[in-house]
Amino acid sequence: MKLYRTSNGPYVEQHGRFCRVPEISWDALVTHEDLHAYLSAIVAKSDPADDFSSAPLLAPIANQEVWASGVTYYRSRSARMEESKDAGGGDFYDRVYSAERPELFFKATASRVADPGSFVRIRSDASWSVPEPELTLLLNHRGLIIGYTVGNDMSSRDIEGENPLYLPQAKVYDRSCALGPCVLVSSEALPSSTSIQLEIVRSGKIEFAGGTTLAEMKRKPATLAEYLFRDNSFPNGAFLMTGTGVVPPDSFTLEAGDRIRITIEPIGTLVNEVAPRG
Repeated sequence: MKLYRTSNGPYVEQHGRFCRVPEISWDALVTHEDLHAYLSAIVAKSDPADDFSSAPLLAPIANQEVWASGVTYYRSRSARMEESKDAGGGDFYDRVYSAERPELFFKATASRVADPGSFVRIRSDASWSVPEPELTLLLNHRGLIIGYTVGNDMSSRDIEGENPLYLPQAKVYDRSCALGPCVLVSSEALPSSTSIQLEIVRSGKIEFAGGTTLAEMKRKPATLAEYLFRDNSFPNGAFLMTGTGVVPPDSFTLEAGDRIRITIEPIGTLVNEVAPRG
């Protein structure tokens, strides 16, 4: 079951059938005691909505914070070590990969999150920027995983590589994050065979394509969620990006006009374009 946030309010979709959700408060939906049961009841008793296709999609976020996990895939560990070796911080990432405690960091407020189909940005002072395709958890106020969405953790690799302490500047800026196109509402864990695919199109041609599966994740999503909620409260719930296992080669950097497509089945495809600089 998929939950969409649009300019006309929320819709729920099941088996290709779209229904309007009477609860217009996204925060109230996220903090619902049993969101899946609530949405199932709407589908069972509602007539199909014929106006969903005319409603522009919005990022599925209101007053939730977006947090992120780092170095949860071996490929990410290797990339972080390589980019920061000249700064003397290479072994930090190897230690985090092997440690019990995960790396968690704040990523975005709702105002910094790009809608599906809208522009993401690269920093004006960065020279090496990449998208990071990530399975993103929707957690309720109790820290339980109630859904999944597609996330793009835009990153300035040269800034983070210069010094690991520059991580917030490399990660947190306007439109440095995109979420969507919907939330797959489910309390069931996604299978390890779930694939994450990244495609970057430049001037009509595929500039980079790569993929991974959740089987390559070192840490369980539930473990990441538990650490995030330790001594931390989120009354409106939170989003948690779970790290990336797809990293373009070091010779690649995003350019204005690049089209980023991230697909995670059975959630869907998140598409964003890189905004012009300035």
